[in-house]
Amino acid sequence: MSATDNLFPIFDRVVGRAEKEAKFGQRARVVWLYGLSGSGKSTLATALERRFFSEGRVTQLLDGDNVRTGLNQGLGFSEADRTENIRRVAEVAKLFVHAGAITLCSFITPTRQQRANARSIIGADDFIEVYVKASFEACAARDPKGLYAKAKAGGVKQFTGKDSGFEEPAAEDGSFILDTEAETPEQSLDRLYRFVVSRIQFP
Repeated sequence: MSATDNLFPIFDRVVGRAEKEAKFGQRARVVWLYGLSGSGKSTLATALERRFFSEGRVTQLLDGDNVRTGLNQGLGFSEADRTENIRRVAEVAKLFVHAGAITLCSFITPTRQQRANARSIIGADDFIEVYVKASFEACAARDPKGLYAKAKAGGVKQFTGKDSGFEEPAAEDGSFILDTEAETPEQSLDRLYRFVVSRIQFP
């Protein structure tokens, strides 16, 4: 007897996603923002959520630091732990999508494989991949959390871009790119809003 033999899913009895989307007047999607620490992911995610909220939309924001102080607080920063961190977040995001919510995820997600895994869990049709692009040097100059200074002094291990690599997207990945070195935060937010809103509106 397997461990799943004693499970009795009730999916057929719960309120369905389509009913919730119709109630909320929106298509549920996951907007997955990734990039180096300090690239502007969290700033854009919180601003986009605030804008959607002001329009009466149902949203949920999942942020890297927030998740690591709760759900994933037992995980470290090895490649295996980072992969598990993303897997768990993707599973949670999938639950929010089925609840009809526009779900904004802000995570470094340094490898193409991790992003592919998240896309596979959530489903390609529901996954909006957004690369928040900024060079290591630009992020180090911003250093909003003081992490780059700590990493330089040896106080942060496995720091992405220094000790641990970051893989930029390939053309076939289909990422929407926001270059936060080349445009203002307001310009990035406006482009992000216009890109996402066209994918969450009913025909």
